Amino acid sequence: MSHSNPSPHVPAGPVRPGPGARTVLRPAVTADIRGGFWRDRREVNARVGIPQGPELLESAGNLHDLRLAAGKAEGEFRGDYPFMDSDVHKWLEAASWQLGHAHDPALAADVERITALVAAAQQPDGYLNTWFQAGKGAGRYTDLRWGHELYCAGHLIQAAVAHHRSTGDKALLEVAVRFADQIDATFGPDKPIDGFDGHPEVETALVELYRETGERRYLDLAAYFVDRHGHGLLGGEAYCQDRVPLREQENVEGHAVRQLYLLAAAADLAAETGDGELLAACERLWTAMVATKTHVTGGLGAHHDEEDFGDPFELPNERAYCETCAAVASVHFGWRMALLTGRARYSDLIERTLFNGFLAGVSLDGERWLYVNPLQVRDGHTDTGGDQSARRTRWFRCACCPPNVMRLLASLEHYVASTDAGGLQLHQYATGRYGGLLGDAPAAVRVETDFPWSGTVRVTVEEGPADRPWTLSLRVPQWCAGHRVSVAGQDVPAAADDGWLRLERAWTAGEEVVLELDMAPRLVEADPRVDAVRGCVAIERGPLVYCLEGVDNPGGLDDVVLDPTGPLTEEEHPELLGGVTTVTAAGYRRTLPNDGWWPYRTTAGPAHTDARSTPRHDAGPALTAVPYYSWANREDGAMRVWVPTS
Repeated sequence: MSHSNPSPHVPAGPVRPGPGARTVLRPAVTADIRGGFWRDRREVNARVGIPQGPELLESAGNLHDLRLAAGKAEGEFRGDYPFMDSDVHKWLEAASWQLGHAHDPALAADVERITALVAAAQQPDGYLNTWFQAGKGAGRYTDLRWGHELYCAGHLIQAAVAHHRSTGDKALLEVAVRFADQIDATFGPDKPIDGFDGHPEVETALVELYRETGERRYLDLAAYFVDRHGHGLLGGEAYCQDRVPLREQENVEGHAVRQLYLLAAAADLAAETGDGELLAACERLWTAMVATKTHVTGGLGAHHDEEDFGDPFELPNERAYCETCAAVASVHFGWRMALLTGRARYSDLIERTLFNGFLAGVSLDGERWLYVNPLQVRDGHTDTGGDQSARRTRWFRCACCPPNVMRLLASLEHYVASTDAGGLQLHQYATGRYGGLLGDAPAAVRVETDFPWSGTVRVTVEEGPADRPWTLSLRVPQWCAGHRVSVAGQDVPAAADDGWLRLERAWTAGEEVVLELDMAPRLVEADPRVDAVRGCVAIERGPLVYCLEGVDNPGGLDDVVLDPTGPLTEEEHPELLGGVTTVTAAGYRRTLPNDGWWPYRTTAGPAHTDARSTPRHDAGPALTAVPYYSWANREDGAMRVWVPTS
């Protein structure tokens, strides 16, 4: 096994394009979130979220099943699904990124212990899947549609790459390489099996393993898997991304997470190979997804059944699926597209998804989770519990989402900034230090901001090429109605180009740029083809989507009407929900006459009037909205994002 030895300037994050990659941008080399909103959320993840992992994996049986496979335990296999190993691997990845950020002896010991257990469970030829090793299935690779063997392998590989990049230790990487070699010997043209896993994941992991080891066959195997989808090998189901080849797709379809993981791999392959057809497919599918199948929160998935995207503009509220894992996968895909193309729109969606559809998936205390993220919970909702509950849950039978949240939060700094030969780009706004190479010259900036509560972003140049001008690019978010910028205390022209505010000059260390983004609350409405929210508005402020909760609006939410002509008032509440800014709106409650047993009435119109169809308007207090990510942290109850205006 040969490993590349990255220089100190090579970024150590989850996505590291190779030296010959055809990306417009490269991830920042220096990436350190040091304060503000995201530091606080990451500290909860580091203090509570990640450390609880081993105990929860023990109680759910994941570690017991690994000990069974390793011959270190007796008893019954406890896992309910063939993909239980992946929860362990995702936790290892999260813990590894955290160790790269701050060494923790207790966490390091847990990682070492569980890594040794994974290695002990691996079979001599490299194969590893406790479900099949326990005899739960018919045999290796006999159920590619549902077996998840390569899916689990993908998460193992990503954990191993994270561990190696963060610590330099090769123990987990050697396990992953043995498994990858076993897969490479088994799948492909003129190999024992011509097929692919029904849940994409191994594809993008193999690309990253190629980047880490320099072994070209891993890249070739990833390309083989991506292109075998869509040819009916698994029954031609959209659920498995097998209905149509990705290169021919016109819109995203099927299981949302599977589609997005496959697209992330296609973007990686386009970056490493220069495959223009794959790049065009990624751009086409991202654009169609955003235009027709994305909720206002950035959430994805309309159907509980098969965790499916649904049809164009089929974006329900109380039945919205919006799996937390789909939000994570959207960020992964979007970041690869941002690097590939340099376009700000991809980072716009990342921002929206991070602050809303993703962050709602974990409680403020880091101990409870949401698998699905609805946009409405009705008055009197009866919750049956389980993984698809609208109530925050300690853990799940299918616990894919919690460790997915852990690993993204632990590696979040690597999605903030990038560089190219001519400058440095800030994609997200988080207090910290970010830098990289502009060609062969280092550059770095320090960012200070109270974003998303304040729109002021201060960027101080710490170093840069002394012999030439270079460009500092600041993203102006799509939602922002106005902005201004100053350099060294002097206002400068602030026109944005395709979402980027590009400031080119011969920078001097210590010079400060101040960007002011308009953060005024606003009302937004959906495309009229979204039937579920026609006649409704949602409240936004900065990157945050807001919602009404029953705890703030006594009397129920089903009869609430928002007056769009009234003012929107913002107020800081440092004591509420960890410190938030609330927004209040004018509104009232409608009361429909109820003088019969039938709830449907003839509408009033030019040819017919019926006093019974005329609602009464009962004046009430102003409607109070809180950030969507913070809902369900005080008490269970009603919630809604979209509010009727009549």
